[in-house]
Amino acid sequence: MIAGLPVRVQPLLCVLRGGRAALVGEYMSGVVTVSELTGYIANLIGGDNALRNVAVRGEVSNFKRYSSGHCYFNLKDRGAIIPCVMFRSSAARMRFQPGDGMQVIASGSVNVYADGGKYQLYVGSMTPDGIGDLAAAFEQLKERLAGEGLFDEAHKKLLPLYPVTIGIVTSPTGAVLRDIFRVSKLRFPGIRLALKPVQVQGAGSAEQIAAAIDFFNERYPVDVLIVGRGGGSMEDLWSFNEEVVVRAIYRSRIPVISAVGHETDFTLADFVADKRAATPSQAAEFAVRDAGELARHLQGLQLRMKGSLRRQLDSRRARVLGLTGRPVFRQPALMLQQRQQKADMLRERLVCVAGLCIKNNRQLVGHLIDKLELVNPAGVLRRGYGLPQKSDGTIISSIDKISMDEIVSVRVADGAFRARVTEIEGV
Repeated sequence: MIAGLPVRVQPLLCVLRGGRAALVGEYMSGVVTVSELTGYIANLIGGDNALRNVAVRGEVSNFKRYSSGHCYFNLKDRGAIIPCVMFRSSAARMRFQPGDGMQVIASGSVNVYADGGKYQLYVGSMTPDGIGDLAAAFEQLKERLAGEGLFDEAHKKLLPLYPVTIGIVTSPTGAVLRDIFRVSKLRFPGIRLALKPVQVQGAGSAEQIAAAIDFFNERYPVDVLIVGRGGGSMEDLWSFNEEVVVRAIYRSRIPVISAVGHETDFTLADFVADKRAATPSQAAEFAVRDAGELARHLQGLQLRMKGSLRRQLDSRRARVLGLTGRPVFRQPALMLQQRQQKADMLRERLVCVAGLCIKNNRQLVGHLIDKLELVNPAGVLRRGYGLPQKSDGTIISSIDKISMDEIVSVRVADGAFRARVTEIEGV
């Protein structure tokens, strides 16, 4: 007998190990086809109740998800490997994404795939080994969205200091709404609250929450949004871990406060929200300013403003008193007379300076005229000199420019005369 196997499988395995070509014993005899042998083995395995519901621990390898939605992979450990298949209906229920190297526990049934001539595990459900599938799905989605930058502080929006209307996305029947209403009205009675009721757990709840966030952004603008629910298990809070909700918060133009669960509960909505509140009551405290605190703040500002005005008035009064004590205000006529005397003195100085400038300029002009007379050709002619010119008006400056018997014109101070050249002498 082989340990660990059902008793009725023993005769078949003994025949196969003995190398005989026929099955003997109480099952069948004679030569059989491959299909008959495979069908016989499939019947044996399929009829074993122990293999109809089995949980197998192992490492995932060669994981592939086809366009049909079916998943094919292997489970292995140090001593063996088993092929596995997970059909689309079962794969759609997984909350995490299996991958090569991941340790999992796969539950299902063992049977024979006749076309391939091999046995395989038909997996109905699968969970990560050591942590639940929700925890694994949480970490996987968190890592992926963080890689896209959805949780970066740079995307966080500041909450408004003095909101007028608060939008609330939560269940209309839970304690969350009562807590938010109570704290908000206690802190600021005039605050307006707008509720968009949604399911906060169960099928379709994530889509409702995301749609409500979009509703406030697109159709009913408010100053700040509170999105949340009360505490519960990870399964209860799972709607706030869905990607559709996280992305709706991320794209919201309105600042979002997440108020999901209690202080120790964390969801992906907390990481993407602009502000995380440990409780719904704290969310209301974050969103709504305390009217009493605001009144005290305004009172302080009023006192500061009065003090500032008093100091400015005192400063202006001191300045006016200082100005009125000056001589111009005490004896304005004397100030005017002093200014007139100073103007007369300046006028006299101006006349003196102007006369001196005119005298100097007149002397300078006389010197310039004398210099011009020295170089004036007419002045030279008046001293008895003549200016010989050829018939074309060219001045004769050298004997080389005249010839014998040439008629030249000689200009003197009071006219000109013509002469004929009868003799040329050099110096």
